[in-house]
Amino acid sequence: MSEQVSRCGFVAIVGRPNVGKSTLLNHMLGQKVSITSRKPQTTRNNVTGIKTEGRDQIVFVDTPGLHKHEPRAINRYMNRAAGSAMKDVDLVIFVVDRLAWTEEDEMVARQLEQAGSPVILAVNKVDKIDDKNALLPHLQSLSARLGADEIIPLSALRGINLDRLQDIILNYLPEGPHFYDDDQFTDRSARFMVAEIIREKITRQLGDELPHQMAVEIEEYKHDGKTLHIGALILVERDGQKRILIGNQGDRIKQIGQQARLDIEALLDGKVMLRLWVKVKSGWSDDERALRSLGYDDL
Repeated sequence: MSEQVSRCGFVAIVGRPNVGKSTLLNHMLGQKVSITSRKPQTTRNNVTGIKTEGRDQIVFVDTPGLHKHEPRAINRYMNRAAGSAMKDVDLVIFVVDRLAWTEEDEMVARQLEQAGSPVILAVNKVDKIDDKNALLPHLQSLSARLGADEIIPLSALRGINLDRLQDIILNYLPEGPHFYDDDQFTDRSARFMVAEIIREKITRQLGDELPHQMAVEIEEYKHDGKTLHIGALILVERDGQKRILIGNQGDRIKQIGQQARLDIEALLDGKVMLRLWVKVKSGWSDDERALRSLGYDDL
């Protein structure tokens, strides 16, 4: 009879910016839920990814990277979002990057001590470590420093040790009914996912040319027969940023739209007409009211 008991638990994925949290979530799920780029602080919201296998359901919560400096309201929001995810979860995966240990890693570790949840320390990108002999001493040093419940070296991108990570996670799942339907893979709306895809393409295309003072708002989302019409407003803070984003004779914004449309059609499994336009809204990233209107709610 006990074999029929289901298990379900919440697992927060935390760490400083750009250590591979979103990549880890996507590869654990086997599908893309959280956007990724090489640029730190790509993730701004807590994004839930749901993995159900048989009687077990793991509800992952991908979080923005925790960072020490909070120059703008958007940075404070991201830190609050990440901090809130550490509370009331069954397990935390603390992701660090190879052999590095920074002040921001230390800050995350101190917050985890206060949260009190069991912690798996995931040392990511081990495939990029040149001196493999340095890994074991580093793991031993981290073990002594943190007192994590489990430590596991892995590569989220290459799929190294992810099966082992899942086995460890399952040991921490409490018995109970599944929180979500078994075929559900996220709790985010399609509109949210569409906006995130557009933001990912902008971030990947422009790299360091465009700062983080950019947001995407879906203003039109309606079906016309078999075609979904989507209109998205891209907010920037300065005229110069608008010119960079649009590009010479609109070539850059056109390319971003083409790339985003393909991903959106794959996500929604249907034909999409996507229209993008750019608007300058000075100071939006440091305006609490503007952030709330864009969906960055207070936590």
